[in-house]
Amino acid sequence: MNDSFSASGAANGAFIASRPLIGISCYLEQARFGVWDMPAALLHKPYVDSVVAAGGTPVLIPPGGAWDASLVSRLDGLVLAGGADIDPAHYGQPALPTTGAPRRDRDGVEFQLLDAARESGVPVLGVCRGLQVINIALGGDLRQHLPDDVGSTDHLPRPGTFGRVEVKVAAESRLAGILGEQATVSCHHHQGAGRLGAGLVPVAWAADGSVEALELPGDNEFLLGVQWHPEMDADGVRLFEALVEAA
Repeated sequence: MNDSFSASGAANGAFIASRPLIGISCYLEQARFGVWDMPAALLHKPYVDSVVAAGGTPVLIPPGGAWDASLVSRLDGLVLAGGADIDPAHYGQPALPTTGAPRRDRDGVEFQLLDAARESGVPVLGVCRGLQVINIALGGDLRQHLPDDVGSTDHLPRPGTFGRVEVKVAAESRLAGILGEQATVSCHHHQGAGRLGAGLVPVAWAADGSVEALELPGDNEFLLGVQWHPEMDADGVRLFEALVEAA
């Protein structure tokens, strides 16, 4: 083998190995691609791009299998991605007519992932649905249809369209250290945090008073959830950078 090639390969391998491995939960949906129309495990590409831009190596985690701390500890960080409504049975409420059909396969896997990540000390960033998974897992619940509570559809103007929402961020919070105390963000959600889970602190709010971010305070554990979609905003990469740095 060529010595210069070997040295280059070793150097490249060392570079790749030094980039934190970031797991991203993904969807299971009926999808059309190429000549196929069938169920597929998939994810919006901006999540992948954001992790790469932040200095991480993305790994997609489909909603299947069993996940425990011994497996999740192989990751350096975890992103719980956005997606469908969570089954209200997880927080002891009946489903409203506005609540989407449950995706119990994804619910089960993501609660396992979160529990295993916390047990093994893997930092976690929750995005939209991911914030809701965090809140429910820690004993909180959800407001099942924000338009009924706040009187507007600013957070989800229509399906497939992001609302642009101004949020205020609590001073001296972890989130403020990442984004500053004010941001304009891309939202696509009709549900939000209600009763807060144990230990979680609200750290960002929309003008209508709805909670837009939650975090676990302190330096011992990186657990942060945002109700918006940072992967869709240029400034949002800073959240992924914070996760990679924690990893």
